Amino acid sequence: MQIHGACHCGNITFDLRWPDGVPVQPRACGCTFCQKHGAAWTAHPDAALRVRIGDAAHAARHRFGTNTADFHVCTVCGVVPVCTSEVDDRLHAVVNTRTFEGLGAFPEPVAVDFDGEETSSRLERRARHWIGHVVIEPA
Repeated sequence: MQIHGACHCGNITFDLRWPDGVPVQPRACGCTFCQKHGAAWTAHPDAALRVRIGDAAHAARHRFGTNTADFHVCTVCGVVPVCTSEVDDRLHAVVNTRTFEGLGAFPEPVAVDFDGEETSSRLERRARHWIGHVVIEPA
């Protein structure tokens, strides 16, 4: 299945190739950043993601906590459509289902909380479960 998504103004867009027959299950991270942005993340290790940045001057990367993930924030509209993490020299990602375009509603997000998770465990989990084929095309 092909899924297109974008921030509100369209400066950060993405195309996601999702594995056929696999349901999209959003997850609501318990961290304050994700809560305040209302993000509902999803990923699958067999998915492929292509992110495009229209104007790099209006795209920021926000890191906090363990400094192991980059939240890609549009500085024009404030939406966070993608989060990436480099694990063993390979880029992995999750996408915000609330930025999908042209698709119906998804199930309510499952609450997840990763507070207290060791950094090595966090990176191992991302390598196993996040989107493993990620390309970011700069402006």
